[in-house]
Amino acid sequence: MPRWRAALYRAAPALGLFAAARLTGMLVMALWAWHIGRSPRALLAMSWDSDWYLGIAASGYGTTLYWPDGAVQSDLAFFPLYPALVRAVSTALPVADGTAGLLVAWTAAGAAAWGIFLIGERLYGRGVATTLVVLWGLLPHSIVLSMAYTEPVLTAFAAWSLYAVLTRRWLWAGALAALAGAARPNGIAVAAAVGAAAAYEAYRLFRTERRTDWRLWAGAAVAPAGWVGYLLWVGVRKGDPLGGYFAVQAGWTSRFDFGVGTFGFVRMVVTRPMDLGFTMAVLVPAVSIVLFALFVLDRPPLPLLVYTAVLVVIAVGGSGFFESKPRFLLPAFPLLVPLACALRKARPRAAAVVVAALAGLSFGYGTYLLTLAPMAL
Repeated sequence: MPRWRAALYRAAPALGLFAAARLTGMLVMALWAWHIGRSPRALLAMSWDSDWYLGIAASGYGTTLYWPDGAVQSDLAFFPLYPALVRAVSTALPVADGTAGLLVAWTAAGAAAWGIFLIGERLYGRGVATTLVVLWGLLPHSIVLSMAYTEPVLTAFAAWSLYAVLTRRWLWAGALAALAGAARPNGIAVAAAVGAAAAYEAYRLFRTERRTDWRLWAGAAVAPAGWVGYLLWVGVRKGDPLGGYFAVQAGWTSRFDFGVGTFGFVRMVVTRPMDLGFTMAVLVPAVSIVLFALFVLDRPPLPLLVYTAVLVVIAVGGSGFFESKPRFLLPAFPLLVPLACALRKARPRAAAVVVAALAGLSFGYGTYLLTLAPMAL
C-alpha cells in the first residue's frame, strides 16, 4: 500500500467525525435559515468577506469603497491565492463562483483536518490526533470552515507545511509555507515556523560538525515568498513598496498596535451590554491565551510553538474588526492539543459530555453568526 494511502486510511475515522461535525453544523444552520426565509447557500457562499473574494475571482483587483466615517476599504487587503483557486475551479467546472468558493473551502478543510491528524499522530498518538481533529471541527466559530472563506485554505497549507518540517522535507515545507503566505496576512506565521525550525536544525548540525543540506536553506528562503511577494506587489501598485499594503490595511482600520486597541475593546465589552458576537470575540482569544500557556508548558516542537505564537500575537496585538478575532485564531489548531490530551485521559462519559457540549455550542453559535448576528465575521 502506498504511504499516502496508508496515512489516509489511518486518518479516515478522524476525517469521518470531522465531516459529520461540519455537516451537522451546516444542517442546523440550514434548517434555521429556511425557517426564517433565507438561503443557506447564499449565507455560506456570499457573506461578508466572501463577496470581496468572489469579486476578485470574477473581475480581479480594483474595487475600493469610501465610507462617511473616513474608512477606505480596498480589495487589495485580500490576499490572492483563494480568489485564484476559485477562478480556476469555476473555469474548469460548470459552477458559479459562489459554488466554486465553497468547493475550494470544503476541500481545503478536509485537507487541513488530514494534516492536523498526521501532526497529532506523529507527536501524541492516534487517539489524541483524532480528538484534536474533532475539537477543531467543533470550535464555536467553526462554521467558518464551511464558508467561502480563506481560513480553511491557510490551515491546510499550514498543517502540511508543519508536517513537512517535522518529517524533514524542507523543500515541501518552504513551498507550502509560501502558498500559506499567499492565502492570508497571518500566513506569515507558517514562514516564521519554517525559518525558526531551519535555523535550529542548522545550528544543531553545526554543533555536531555535520554538513547542512542545501534543501534546508532553500526551504527557509522560499517560505516567506508568497507573503512578501504580495505585500511588495501591493506596495508598488500604491506607490510605496514597503508601506503600501499597510496603508491599505489602515484604511480598513486594521493595524498592529501591540494590544492597545484590544484592551480598549475588552474594557468596552466588560462595562456595557454588547451583542453575543462581541462578547465571544473577547472570550475566545482569552481562552486561547490560557490554552497557549498550557501548550507552552508541554514543551512542543519549535515549529508548532513559533507558528502558534505568531498567530496569537497577531490576533491579540492587532486592532480593528475585533469581532473577527476568533476567526483569525481558527488556523491555530495546536492550541487544542492540551484539551485533546486531557480528553483522552478523562473518563469516557466525562469526555462524551464535554464533546456534546462543544457540539451544541458550535452548532448553535454558528447558526447565530450566519443568520442573526449583526456584526461581520
